[in-house]
Amino acid sequence: MNGQREELAGKLALVTGAAGPTGFAIAEALGEDGLRVLLADIDAARLETLCGDLGENAIALPLDVSDAEAVARICARVRAAHGSVSVLVNNAGILSNHKAAETTPQEWRRLMAVNLDGAFYLAREWLPEMKQAGWGRIVNMCSLAMKTGGLTAGTAYTASKGGMAALTLSLARESAGDGVTVNAIAPAYIRTPMVTEQLTEAQRQELLHQIPVGRFCEPEEIAFLVRYLVSPLAGFVTGEIVDINGGLHLD
Repeated sequence: MNGQREELAGKLALVTGAAGPTGFAIAEALGEDGLRVLLADIDAARLETLCGDLGENAIALPLDVSDAEAVARICARVRAAHGSVSVLVNNAGILSNHKAAETTPQEWRRLMAVNLDGAFYLAREWLPEMKQAGWGRIVNMCSLAMKTGGLTAGTAYTASKGGMAALTLSLARESAGDGVTVNAIAPAYIRTPMVTEQLTEAQRQELLHQIPVGRFCEPEEIAFLVRYLVSPLAGFVTGEIVDINGGLHLD
């Protein structure tokens, strides 16, 4: 781990959805490996508090990832103030449990804009610079929903995560020869508000019966996997969608 910290020390990472439990755990883990970390989220007030907890290498970046113009504007500011992003973690996402008939066109577009478009906008900004530098890491947050059709998740959410998987494969294919890896993680039921607040108690208990390990995933377990995919030791891993689901889906 000491060698990893030495290789990553001083590199700039950008983590979206960083005001949530999973995003914060990822940002904290990357900071422990010596990276400077931009914590991006639409919740500016919470970002300031969280960055204060992480110390001087954590930088708050209020950002609506679904706004293409805002992404371009903020990325230009980042370049001027901090340099190029070497590690991009596209973690921002919102959940809908509505199935097709209950999903309005507005909800469909909002889910796609946050869950998929934002990842594309940010990859489009930083991938060319990673390729030019000959080193970079992109980690996208997919979901078990894309493999199962959505056990509890709705149609728009499931489709957005399927799009994220395809985006991951496309970016990996185009950048593998340039020292850049692009991978995704497909978690199932992390113990965050998406589970604790957006599912009923009956749904949670039913899921716990279905998950072979008998519990929900912890944000820190996702962060540990991101930590590996970002590490120099993962340079031969690209275009992978890594499952972390407690045995709920085996393939």
